[in-house]
Amino acid sequence: MKISIIVAAGKNNEIGQGGRLLCHLPVDLRRFKAITTGHAVIMGRRTFDSLPGGALPNRRNIIISRNPELKPEGAETASSLDTALIRLINMEEIFIIGGAQIYRQVIEQADRIYLTRIHATFPQADAYFPEIDKTQWREAGRETIPAD
Repeated sequence: MKISIIVAAGKNNEIGQGGRLLCHLPVDLRRFKAITTGHAVIMGRRTFDSLPGGALPNRRNIIISRNPELKPEGAETASSLDTALIRLINMEEIFIIGGAQIYRQVIEQADRIYLTRIHATFPQADAYFPEIDKTQWREAGRETIPAD
């Protein structure tokens, strides 16, 4: 199983504020959909709550939550990241889609990071992606997309 992280982060690793994304990037959202469709996605409960339409279609959605009463439509829950990963052990690639706490827990185990770097700063941000240790990671590809 390949563990992949997918994230859009500002210049200072900002990823969210008040449980929401920092900005609306249609090109990046289409990229996210193209990359994750057909795969399992793991997220924290707050990330799930921020999704405008609930569970992401055409993906197996797993929400990390300590609340055993949580029964979201179109998704399953796991009490921990490890429990979720064990359920997906036979999958070729799974995607961690947020939030900050889940990213911090998995970054040392991850095999790949799909990072969209937003060339802006967001002083109001209250959620951050962990610092990427450039001695442990190498850039495998890059594309530049004009602002939309």
